Parts: sequence; structure tokens; C-alpha cells
Amino acid sequence: MGLSKYFLSEAKPELNQEKLDYIVRHALIEDIGRGDITTQLTIPKDKKIEANIIAKESCVVCGIQAAEKVFKITDSAVKFKPLTKEGQVIKAGKAIARISGQAASILSSERVALNLLSMLSGIASTTREYVEHIEPYAAKITDTRKTLPGLRDLQKYAVRVGGGHNHRMGLDEMILIKDNHIKVTEGYEKLPSVPKGFKIEIEVQNLDEFRHALHFKPDVIMLDNMSFEDIKEAVKIRNNTEFKSHHPPTKLEASGGVDSNTVRKIASTGVDIISIGALTNSVKAIDMSLEVS
Repeated sequence: MGLSKYFLSEAKPELNQEKLDYIVRHALIEDIGRGDITTQLTIPKDKKIEANIIAKESCVVCGIQAAEKVFKITDSAVKFKPLTKEGQVIKAGKAIARISGQAASILSSERVALNLLSMLSGIASTTREYVEHIEPYAAKITDTRKTLPGLRDLQKYAVRVGGGHNHRMGLDEMILIKDNHIKVTEGYEKLPSVPKGFKIEIEVQNLDEFRHALHFKPDVIMLDNMSFEDIKEAVKIRNNTEFKSHHPPTKLEASGGVDSNTVRKIASTGVDIISIGALTNSVKAIDMSLEVS
């Protein structure tokens, strides 16, 4: 099962530097285009400044590397000094980093750096809230593939910084048989055998489908939009199912209808995983600003 690099990984969250570089360069091209004409017209070329990035609301800081990369790609001579640590909880008004160097370089980089830092901090902060909501239950809060196009690596990294876990990074990481796969293949019996080395998950929407899926003893069964009572019953059925010594019990994942009002109740059922698309596809960015000294 070694191909599932990201799924429920406990490794220290790290950014892929090559992908970060690619994302930042494209974001700068998108924003600056043929040149920052306002800065070119108003700021002397030799003017130097110092500025701080300030959080205007409490948050879990995430994206310091991304922000630094923005300034460094624009101008390698710009100095970037972090004043907080990745994953640190800070209060409104706290300075996250100090930047010094050519004014034109700093001002042209400002928006892209703030966009990435505020978005990633928003994801980390929201994830941390969900993780704290379900304490002391053992369920793991995970993300989904509902990410903004091109930003999946960064967004899933932010989930880890916030204390959550990643689900699969992409379609090539593990097998997840969803309702449309079942419809097209006309039932479980016509599904192909699973190649060795891949984890397999099956999505179900009711207890009859759950019992059928459990017969195959997959690594994970996703309980999609099932009621609280049905989730509890599914956990009970799984717990009373005999598994061979070499095969760990099937993990149960609750998905759909999860928000801050329901997540603790869902965690209390005994499920192993609670996946939340809203962590990445509709998160509120943290309000931040760059303030020149």
C-alpha cells in the first residue's frame, strides 16, 4: 500500500519547492503582466523601504515560505525576516514578517504575497477550529479534492499546518469507487480486481450499500451524506465484523453535511475520518496588510 503518499500521512508537512516556485511565478505573471505601471510612474528606482505584514485578525499563520518566495522571485536582494513561525497562533495586530529593500520590488510583490499568505492562513485557521471541535474523539479531519485549480499542493499543505490530515492528493494516489463508477459498471460485481500496492475506498449512501461494500473489506468506506443514526449503525456493524489478522479493520469516513455545528456529533459516532470540502473550496481568507514603516 506504499503508493498512498499523502492519505492520512503523519509526516511533517512540507511544501514542494518546485511546485511552489511554479505557482508563485505564474501568480506574479498574472498580476504584474507587462509591468507595474503605477509603481514605475510614482516610485524612484533607488528608493528603499521597510514594511511589515500585519494580521488584522487572529489566526494560525501559514504560508510564510510562499510569501518570501514572492518577494525573492521579484527581487533576490529583498530581505524577508519572519517574525512568527509557521503554524503559530497569533492575535490581531501581530506582525508576521518584515520586508526591506527596493520600494518598487516590494510594492509590486505585495498583492500576490498577501493573497497566498491570507488564503493559506485562512485554511489553517479553519482546519484548527474543526480539529479542536472534535477533541477528544479520535477521528481525523481531512480535506478533499475540492481545491482551487492549480493551488492543491499549497491548500492541502495548509490543512496539515492547521492540524488536519490530507485525503488523496490526486486520482493517481488511491482507488476511490464512487456512485458514478458503480452506475457505469452496473454494480460492485463488475468492478475489476484491485492492483497490489493501492489502497481502495468505496463510497456508499445507505446501510444496504454499506453492508455490500463491507463484504469486500476495502481499506476505507465513505459514508456519503448518511444520517447520524445510520453512521452510528455502520460503525457498530464494522466493529462487529471479523477481519483477518493481516488485514486491518476497514476505516469509516463520514462525508457530506459536515460543518462546525455537526462535526462533533459525527465524531462521537466512532468514525475514523471526517472529510470536509469546505476547508479548501470556500474558506475565508484572513485579513492582512502590508504597512510601510
